Amino acid sequence: MNNSVSNTARLLWAGLRALLVLTLVTGVVYPLVVTGIAQAAFPNKANGSEIKSDGKVVGSSLIGQSYNLPLKKGQETPDADLKWFQGRPANGLGSNSVNTQYKLILSGATNLAADSKVLIQQVKDAKAAVVKDNSVPGYTVTPAQVPADAVTSSGSGLDPDISPAYAELQVHRVAEKNDLSVAQVEKLVEDHTTGRTLGFIGEPRVNVLELNIALKDLTKGS
Repeated sequence: MNNSVSNTARLLWAGLRALLVLTLVTGVVYPLVVTGIAQAAFPNKANGSEIKSDGKVVGSSLIGQSYNLPLKKGQETPDADLKWFQGRPANGLGSNSVNTQYKLILSGATNLAADSKVLIQQVKDAKAAVVKDNSVPGYTVTPAQVPADAVTSSGSGLDPDISPAYAELQVHRVAEKNDLSVAQVEKLVEDHTTGRTLGFIGEPRVNVLELNIALKDLTKGS
């Protein structure tokens, strides 16, 4: 009986020691090593790909933001602040009223089918808004000019980038709203257009937050 109790105690102690060692290795040592390597080799990515403006962190290059005017009395949906370049629609898995930079609570698609009446109406409404908002004196946008990313959300709902075509579509409106020349704003878009990764992966893209920070800096100096 005593031997049985003693063997059980030894097995329990051995199991406890294994648990403590594994907890220390996998729960403390390994995360610290990986974090240290990440901070040394890829500090920007390890810290969330932060973007700074005027010395302050204003967002991440990986997550799209909203550029809207404050809500007016009785409004449920804010109007877009048209002095800024606008990103893709942020339709996804729920919104919040606390963080005004990031509208969505979760990353995810709408899961609406291609023939969904709700989705079709969203696209129609978004296209009409893009045409209206970006048509300025001397420059009229037609529905045929509106690219797909201007009226549909990405799979995550948080896409930080837009196509060069959508950025170029907004140039005349942004120039007018900020008292800049079209050539100045076109140069901004050109300078902030990133090509395909390694020349063949993905599509050319423009990071909206980085573009708007450059726009802000340009308006300061104009």
